[in-house]
Amino acid sequence: MAPPIRESAPLRPERVDPREVPPLPEIAPGEEGKAATILSRFRTTLSRRRTGLSEHRTDLSEFRTDLSQHRTELGMRRTGMAIQRTRMAADRTLMAEVRTSLSMIGFGFTLYQTFRKLSDAEMIAASHAPGNFGLSLIVLGLIILLGGIVRHIQFANELRARRKELVAQSLVHGDARYPFSVTLLVAIGLLIVGILAVLNVGFGLQVFG
Repeated sequence: MAPPIRESAPLRPERVDPREVPPLPEIAPGEEGKAATILSRFRTTLSRRRTGLSEHRTDLSEFRTDLSQHRTELGMRRTGMAIQRTRMAADRTLMAEVRTSLSMIGFGFTLYQTFRKLSDAEMIAASHAPGNFGLSLIVLGLIILLGGIVRHIQFANELRARRKELVAQSLVHGDARYPFSVTLLVAIGLLIVGILAVLNVGFGLQVFG
């Protein structure tokens, strides 16, 4: 469990108003016997002043330590969120490849079916050109999709491994889970649909009924 992050940075200790060093007391004539006592009191005053400054320096040191821990915590949180943003960016890249592939597969299959229906109705002369062109579009769409799936899996594995290294080195919290990519599941489903479309167009198998 990650430690709770502070809502705000630690408060800085109040500034100490520097005062001038007390002047060295003068020994009046006839008080030579009390000089040791007077000087001792003066040294006590200086000692108290040094003690106060020392305590203030200690407070400042503790403030710097707390501030450093606060910044470290914020850095770990930012790193964790950056990993999640990178993962979501990879999903968006795969979704763009899915859209491109879907457009090419859908257009190629529609082109093939349209010209086949027109040929069956004897409205145009039978030709293999539309089927070959549609099959080419479907295959190109499958190549884009397959490359995107392979790249996405490789990148996800690398990102998971890097995240584990950061967690092991205590550079990032490991409380947030690394979710499964639903986009990857959809891409695999579309790949299967594209393969079935190739069987339909290229080999005449009525896999879609």
